[in-house]
Amino acid sequence: MSPRVLIRHADVLVTMDDEGREIADGAIAFQDGVITAIGTSADLAPLADGAEVIEAHGCVITPGLVNTHHHLYQTLTRAVPGGASTSLFGWLKTLYPIWARYTPQDVYAATRLGLAELALSGCTLSSDHLYLFPNGVTLDDTIAAAASVGLRFHPTRGSMSVGESAGGLPPDSLVEREDAILADTIRVIDRFHDPRDGAMVRVGVAPCSPFSVSQDLMRDAALLARDKKVMLHTHLAEDKDDVAYSLERFGCRPGQYAEDLGWTGPDVWHAHCVQLDATEIALFSASKTGVAHCPCSNCRLGSGIAPIRAMVDAGVPVGLGVDGSASSDAGHLLAEARQAMLLQRVALGAEAMTPREALRLATRGGAQILGREDCGQLTPGKRADLVIWPIDDIASAGSWDKVAALALAPPLAARDVFVEGRAVVREGELVQASRAEILTQARSSLSRLMSLS
Repeated sequence: MSPRVLIRHADVLVTMDDEGREIADGAIAFQDGVITAIGTSADLAPLADGAEVIEAHGCVITPGLVNTHHHLYQTLTRAVPGGASTSLFGWLKTLYPIWARYTPQDVYAATRLGLAELALSGCTLSSDHLYLFPNGVTLDDTIAAAASVGLRFHPTRGSMSVGESAGGLPPDSLVEREDAILADTIRVIDRFHDPRDGAMVRVGVAPCSPFSVSQDLMRDAALLARDKKVMLHTHLAEDKDDVAYSLERFGCRPGQYAEDLGWTGPDVWHAHCVQLDATEIALFSASKTGVAHCPCSNCRLGSGIAPIRAMVDAGVPVGLGVDGSASSDAGHLLAEARQAMLLQRVALGAEAMTPREALRLATRGGAQILGREDCGQLTPGKRADLVIWPIDDIASAGSWDKVAALALAPPLAARDVFVEGRAVVREGELVQASRAEILTQARSSLSRLMSLS
């Protein structure tokens, strides 16, 4: 049994529970990865005896942020010339040749770099969508990287099977045979997926997109995922080109395409969904199909403003994602929460989304669409995934409403981050991994990739 930890004297403890409780002079206790008590510091004072006590004056405590969509391998291809000012399809065509040169070492280095960035900015649980496997790359490379940083991880075994010669977008060199895709998907699920509460790794099934895999693979992937009782993930309705492709090639809109192939339900979450119409939103609401909203990436690629207000009001499960670092260029979920809020206000007016709604999307909303009922809120019995935010530092000092400040005037970084009760970040520094080593590995891979361009 590990020692009990008590964090006390937070200016506010944000529970994200069903009642939305916010506790002034808040305190939280946890042991063996599980939250055992929350309340005021006075309420929990008796728990200080024999505990490791951490003071949180001038701070706000929240559940850990949950990242529902990322391509961590892309962290080595930020700000690539030729892709900095183009829409989705042109951006992909610029980057595919670079990604084709990746090795397992490059993917490992990129994943560690991206996860370190997420951890330092308050993320405790991240999904990842790896859909290309050149030169011996496997999903195992990303899982090893996540273990070294200490984040809870939901990797998805992505795939591309329709190359340019067959009318798809990716080059033929980056596609795989569909029988090999399914066989390797079974392998990684059997080896790594953990369905239990508190699991540090769960594996999903994630064909890349309707324009890079066949209808047969989409159907087979859904059948496989449900046989293995794992979740399904893909890109959907990301921009107008995506919708036009679906109409031309499949004769229907993306939402109907997903429904026809078995890609709706509470075990499915789709990335982006910028171009969903009212009928598709109603379909996702009725089926409880999740949406990973990636506002910064959508802005960067000019994809549009996703109708998140309409989705949330209709009951569609929505979380936030930072998307790949080649399209968003950054991995800071508070920045995504702020951008999500601002975009809805641009589209619908200043009252369209509150700071607290945006924070809920970044925490409990994300946990919900990843199927993690054990995470996303600070209540006894849930996992001890939490963040201590410094609200009295330069970026946030002067804030009157310190909870709203997390979305309106977000701290540049988290002070402390705990995952499963274990410290991942303390006083703004990584605990389980070396910042210097991560940067050295990333620079080495980047140098090699640039030399080949």
